[in-house]
Amino acid sequence: MDFKLVLEKILTAFKEADIRYAMMGAVALGAWGIPRATVDIDFLVQRDDIEKVQRIMTDMGYECHYKTENVSQYISPLKIFGEVDFIHAFRDASLGMFQRAEDKDVLDGITVRVLKPEDLIGFKIQAIANNESRKNMDIADIESLMERFKDSLDWSLIEDYFKLFDFEELLRELKERYGIA
Repeated sequence: MDFKLVLEKILTAFKEADIRYAMMGAVALGAWGIPRATVDIDFLVQRDDIEKVQRIMTDMGYECHYKTENVSQYISPLKIFGEVDFIHAFRDASLGMFQRAEDKDVLDGITVRVLKPEDLIGFKIQAIANNESRKNMDIADIESLMERFKDSLDWSLIEDYFKLFDFEELLRELKERYGIA
């Protein structure tokens, strides 16, 4: 996948269609200085924009492989364009993430709205709750974010995310490991 090419095309189309989005996933981690290999691009998009997103993606040649109320996945038959996944924001928690998102440079100078570290942690916790097999990778990402940003994180927001998925014990262990009171 040519991440830069795909991101430039999608962001141009999002701007033209006034799509409300924020980058999440491994590319967002990289924007915060935590590089991790990935094979796709992940976005949080307002649910009200999903039909516009679908038109953009199909116009770019992507095929919708999976779609629910909460998520959609688009895969191009051309390897260069790869896979793009969307989380549909409509709950208070995910809508709040849009308000906190920041513009960051990714992939050699592309400016993109990116979720804050706390919100990336929230999605990592949700990923673990949804798929236990992801736990080791997602815990490693959470620990990297905590290590790098422990003094500036909104710990009450992080606690809310861990409580939401009944992972208070995991949070206690992580806070202890990183010396957070």
